[in-house]
Amino acid sequence: MGDYKVIEIKKSVFENNDREADKLREQLKKNKTFLLNLMSSPGSGKTTTLGRTIAALKDDYKMGVMEADIDSEVDAKTISETGVKAIQLHTGGMCHLDAGMTLQGLESIEADEFDFIVLENVGNLVCPAEFDTGASKNAMILSVPEGDDKPLKYPLMFSICDCVLINKIDTKSVFDFDDEAVVERIKKLNPKAEIYFISAKTGEGMEDWFNWLRKQIDNWNK
Repeated sequence: MGDYKVIEIKKSVFENNDREADKLREQLKKNKTFLLNLMSSPGSGKTTTLGRTIAALKDDYKMGVMEADIDSEVDAKTISETGVKAIQLHTGGMCHLDAGMTLQGLESIEADEFDFIVLENVGNLVCPAEFDTGASKNAMILSVPEGDDKPLKYPLMFSICDCVLINKIDTKSVFDFDDEAVVERIKKLNPKAEIYFISAKTGEGMEDWFNWLRKQIDNWNK
């Protein structure tokens, strides 16, 4: 029997991506550009949350947005109406962005011009969690209609996020959602995660999210 070599492709892909992500983070820090990787499942309210966030912070920071989707330009068009620069990233069928794709987007949007850039990642609770984009911080949105059991089903996503937004709290009268249970499940996975209960529709709870962002941006850009 001839000799053969086993190559762990998945491990190699992740290791290479992690190296690229670290280099990208170093460059962002040097340029004083804060990059937020915002993730969630489809329909959680990412774009609505982002719209309110832009309205609250765009006078304090020069902002840009990179919208990632498998196809379409719907979100980029929506965000461009807020007055900030927005670009659309098509992933060519891939359900996530990696550090290399993020770098292409940053070069396209001319990231050096901005204090704060949001990467609205592809709507998915699995693939985006596996790839480090090189972002300064990771945040995710879990909406009340999705259920309080999602940290049990998608632990990696919750474990890598610095901040978790529980959105659509205005719908609690319709859905069976346990606030204490979801907090306990998230904290078990990620004790350092900040958790805020919000309604992007009504604006309830959003100020705590804005304040967290301001603190992160200011600390990064010192």
